Amino acid sequence: MRIVPVELGENSYDIFIDKELGDEIIDFCTKRNFSERALIITDTNVGPLYGDLLKSDLKKAGLDASVVAIAAGESSKSLTSYEKVITACIERGLDRKSPVFALGGGVVGDLAGFVAASYMRGVPFIQVPTSLLAQVDSSVGGKVAVNHSLGKNLIGAFYQPQAVFMSLNWLDSLPVREIYTGLGEIIKYGIIYDQDFFSYLEENSDSILKLDKTTADHIIARSCEIKAQVVAQDEKESGLRAILNYGHTMGHAVEKNTGYTRYNHGEAVAIGMVCAAHISLQLGLIKRDVFDRVEALIRKFQLPVYAEGCDIDTLYEAIFHDKKTVNGKVNWVLMDGQPGRVRITGDVPGDVVKEAMKYCITKKI
Repeated sequence: MRIVPVELGENSYDIFIDKELGDEIIDFCTKRNFSERALIITDTNVGPLYGDLLKSDLKKAGLDASVVAIAAGESSKSLTSYEKVITACIERGLDRKSPVFALGGGVVGDLAGFVAASYMRGVPFIQVPTSLLAQVDSSVGGKVAVNHSLGKNLIGAFYQPQAVFMSLNWLDSLPVREIYTGLGEIIKYGIIYDQDFFSYLEENSDSILKLDKTTADHIIARSCEIKAQVVAQDEKESGLRAILNYGHTMGHAVEKNTGYTRYNHGEAVAIGMVCAAHISLQLGLIKRDVFDRVEALIRKFQLPVYAEGCDIDTLYEAIFHDKKTVNGKVNWVLMDGQPGRVRITGDVPGDVVKEAMKYCITKKI
């Protein structure tokens, strides 16, 4: 078992990574001063697969857990779903020591975390991510939120979980597309923080695409280590943590422009990473060969570099509704010389942004 600590003072917690983690979940819950009643929030895809298993483990730890399933998909990351789950908390008599478990992907984790953060001003929260994307990204770091029709993640909070449990065996049930989408965020960590990790991804692409357990254990743990190190230095995104948004400005615009249906999050971020690299190239921050390496790795991991169904004007307007925009300036995370180094700047000319967007909506063979 791999354990990755997230050092946040009194908000510190551990990430547990292994093939199976039922015993660890039971042991963890047994040692906590939780109330007897608990809630498992999941979705209609994951619930039938693992809902009863988690509920059984919690019963062994002395918890009587109810299960609430939302419809699978980004549309459930909404105030409507939030109200549904809050109502379930009230009706089932959860109190301030009742733990909330997020069992599923990023949508479930973000929604469950926002519920836990706001119900009775905060109840215990435990992440049990089942998708590769959630394991390496949204389950770590304490960002919880729901979407608004005008933009992603505009309603939320910083609320850290008390633990994160990642079962590698559960990745076996993922559709191939969901594996690829998780690889988008994994590539990001190499670009923003660790040149050696970026090279590892280039050199081990075949075993990574097969999700070989040994390789998966390494790339998941290293991704979590990088995110934990960044979050430990800047928990509430006042500075360094903003580098984790590499590729997300354009990525969120692509998601919004396509109605959150054509591309899933990792695919949109992949396109956004190409856009940010293209801006970096135009500004002379990286050379062409570095840009080509980024695009090649994204393609190798079966992720899109072309945003079908998008137009420049709508994309450009959307970036100004992103939560990273301050006083009308978009704070871009850009590459700086080579993989592993980035910088943040609000001084990117509009024509440079539009040229990068044009590159990313022009179909390539």
